[in-house]
Amino acid sequence: MKLNYKKTIYVGLAFMLISLFWQTYDAIITKILIDKFGLNQFWSGIVMALDNVLALFLLPLFGGLSDRTNHKKGKRTPYIVVGTVLAAFLFVGLSFTDNLQLKKLEVETTLSEKYEDFDAFSEKTPVTTWQDLYDRTVLEGSELKELKMIIDDTENTDILTLANYYQARDVYYQYLSRIAYDVTMSSPTVFIVFIVMLLFTLFAMSIFRSPAVSLMPDITTKQLRSKANAVINLMGALGGITAILMLQQFKLDKHSMVSYAPAFIFVGVVMIVLLVIFLWKVNEPKFVNERLEFEAENHIIDEEEHEDHKNLQKGKFISLMLILISVFLWFMGYNAVTTKLSDYAPKVLNMGFSTPLLIAQATAIVGFIPIGILSIKLGRKKTILFGVLLLTICFGSVYFLTEKTSILLYVVLGLTGIAWASINVNSYPMVVELSKGSDVGKYTGYYYAFSMAAQILTPVLSGLLMDNSSLGRKALFPYATVFVVLAFFTMLFVKHGDAKPEKKSLLENFDVDMD
Repeated sequence: MKLNYKKTIYVGLAFMLISLFWQTYDAIITKILIDKFGLNQFWSGIVMALDNVLALFLLPLFGGLSDRTNHKKGKRTPYIVVGTVLAAFLFVGLSFTDNLQLKKLEVETTLSEKYEDFDAFSEKTPVTTWQDLYDRTVLEGSELKELKMIIDDTENTDILTLANYYQARDVYYQYLSRIAYDVTMSSPTVFIVFIVMLLFTLFAMSIFRSPAVSLMPDITTKQLRSKANAVINLMGALGGITAILMLQQFKLDKHSMVSYAPAFIFVGVVMIVLLVIFLWKVNEPKFVNERLEFEAENHIIDEEEHEDHKNLQKGKFISLMLILISVFLWFMGYNAVTTKLSDYAPKVLNMGFSTPLLIAQATAIVGFIPIGILSIKLGRKKTILFGVLLLTICFGSVYFLTEKTSILLYVVLGLTGIAWASINVNSYPMVVELSKGSDVGKYTGYYYAFSMAAQILTPVLSGLLMDNSSLGRKALFPYATVFVVLAFFTMLFVKHGDAKPEKKSLLENFDVDMD
């Protein structure tokens, strides 16, 4: 039994364009909301959760609808076409509102100079000015009590000789966001249009995400789905790397007061190009029939369709719920980091965020082969547990990094890529392994519903913590670590979802499974 890698790669083009979109979205929308519209961590988290609020309801809906669709192009392809085209054009449309807000800020403020010159500003700024910044910036429940106490007890000494450097940076950047917020609220039309267009874009993405992911199990027999999922994740990682390289090429990974139009336009165009190649190479009805014919010739049956569930249903249901809860927990940690890293890295570690993310994506790709070998020996569950443990160590260590040791973030995120690959490649196949052949789309919807539920809550909860904790932005990674640790314990009790491994060539062993 051998996986058709060529066919799987073509199917993975849909996942590649999805990953390209979300990598870019997470990187730049957070920065636009905080730096250009002036939202704090909490309210930017609310906006960043909107896509997941929609997805919580829409992914199971469109997954289920695609299960019941009978179109000449197949169950999934019509949704992929409609969703991709709408999302690409709407995403490009966001560039116009981004540019309008940037022009407003350039006319009414001097944020462009201030954002790039914190050190020079701080060296020349007396405490009396910092007091003014604090009073203008810090809202109710702020975390900067220690800094305020130091300011109140001081007259004319340089603030950096008295207070924690990172607390001072937080005050400064909150102050700049407050200026942008005042401009936004004085004339909120651009902000309202931006949010409305964002909602339409997110709706379009929700149309085809579950159908796109469901296509792989539709054309792949169960014993090969874990291998196929590794290929799909490789395509997703390639999409993520494309987004990061694009941000670097356009120099959008650190500076704030720049136009993001090149990123919006690039992503929209590439999404359409990938869709065209997908339609050229993927014949969904033909691929599905080939799978069914193969299973009939080799007497492969879907046991879930024929077995008596009376004795197995309870145990499998418990395993399914534990897997889904684990998915929720590790996404609570992981998505908090991916959502806030573009804000955290420049303002806490004084470094760009794109290179660390690029390293994480690259190590994930390199890690697929050893992860596959590990999966042969350990199975999906134990490989996931290894990934969760490594992710815990990675997230826990970032808290101790400073501007002087920020270079170590490259190492940490490199290991994070391996950890996330270990988790992500194996978790989705464990869920669909428990499904019937006729409801793969619905189970895919369940998987994404739980991951999206986490991504609804975590930008808001992590933002609230950063706004109200004495740690400020540095609370991000301890927060993420706690949730990843909890996922380790829920995953320990999973008893179903592995499949019998079949040792093949090194290339085929990107990801295999065992009882």
